[in-house]
Amino acid sequence: MKKILTFCFLLFALNVNAMEKETTFKKELFDKAQSEGKVVVVSSWIKYCMSCASQMKVLKKAKNDFENIEYFSFDVTNKEIAKFFNVQYQTTLLIFKDNKEVYRSLGETSKALIYKALKSSI
Repeated sequence: MKKILTFCFLLFALNVNAMEKETTFKKELFDKAQSEGKVVVVSSWIKYCMSCASQMKVLKKAKNDFENIEYFSFDVTNKEIAKFFNVQYQTTLLIFKDNKEVYRSLGETSKALIYKALKSSI
């Protein structure tokens, strides 16, 4: 019984995290944000990825805590977008400023470290 309950809990948790993820990246919006001088944050995810969900929670909170930052995310299985950013893995976090990539991390989910990277990019 304990194994069944554990399995049900994990299945529910994975489905909840999968539902929160959405590809928001559009090349024209990315270019527009950069031309307006905004700091641009891009994160990659994949369905059922727990670290992706953790990173996205931090970024969701950061949207409220930082101004003049544009946020985009994409499913890493979208080969066109992944190739554009040279991203091979989920939970990759990119920060762009002045049309240049200024930060890249893989698997970073720490709020303190993500906020530090955002602050240093503003």
